[in-house]
Amino acid sequence: MLLADMMKKTCVSRAETAEVVGRRWFGGGCLVAACTVALGLSAGTGAAFAQSAAEGFGPLETAPLPAGVTQAQVIERMGKREAEFAAARQNYTFRQSVKVDTISEDTNRVDGEYQQVTDIVFGKDGKRAEHVVFAPQNTLERVIMTPADFDEIVNRLPFILTTEQLPDYDLTYIGRQKVDELDTYVFDVKPKTIVKGHHYFQGKVWLDQQDLEIVVVNGTTVPQDTRRGHEDLQPPFTTYYQQIDGKYWFPTYTKAEGTLHFAASNGSLSQDIHMRNVVRYTDYKLFHTTVTIHYDGEEISNTPDDKDDKKAAPKK
Repeated sequence: MLLADMMKKTCVSRAETAEVVGRRWFGGGCLVAACTVALGLSAGTGAAFAQSAAEGFGPLETAPLPAGVTQAQVIERMGKREAEFAAARQNYTFRQSVKVDTISEDTNRVDGEYQQVTDIVFGKDGKRAEHVVFAPQNTLERVIMTPADFDEIVNRLPFILTTEQLPDYDLTYIGRQKVDELDTYVFDVKPKTIVKGHHYFQGKVWLDQQDLEIVVVNGTTVPQDTRRGHEDLQPPFTTYYQQIDGKYWFPTYTKAEGTLHFAASNGSLSQDIHMRNVVRYTDYKLFHTTVTIHYDGEEISNTPDDKDDKKAAPKK
């Protein structure tokens, strides 16, 4: 998010200068609390995590992994399962509903909103396509959405961690936790190094102990542009997953909330803007094609298991 006032001042300045122109129900509440991005990840996820016990998350048990199971084995199996899921998801259609709100500090009510509902489908040629089905007028005035925000919605909020991505991250097992009726392993995740021009996830992931797939993530995108007068910020987020067709855990609900701090610059006063973003991924349907997916030399079946879908969405 860019500060709208700063964008306007920059445009005016340039013009003046130039003088020209599922398996189980998972219904825990959302983890993310209002926080200041400038304080860093620990402030955002720490406050959020502190609420967890009252919102469907049991106490974090610092118990070791089961006998005979190593951290490396869990991570390796998770990477393979996530890679299988990533390939399988490419054969599903779904609806993506995005709502981005600014919240008034005086009234605690929405004072600006961006909405868009998009169907992710396949065309007659079998290629993925996006059809916007609802897009009311954008009423955001205090911030401007940037390409980084849209990239965040598509590529980082529905976070996955495949075998291919694992070398980019350090994962540390920190314990077990009951999430509603799910038994999970909890891992701290952070990038090993920050490569210029790339973005990464930093925070925590919860893995279902049975499937070894991600069922909750809570964290933020790093790095963020915090240069004075050029801030492009995103709030910390939590994404919940639901088991679809009895096989893989799909992202279904994301909530990102926080106070973005824009420092004083070029005559503008500093501003703290409370953001609340919600993304829903719904109506997953398998698109039947003749394409066969292969991963690691093995064929991945796209035939749904004969199990009931299990939901992994928070109480709202």
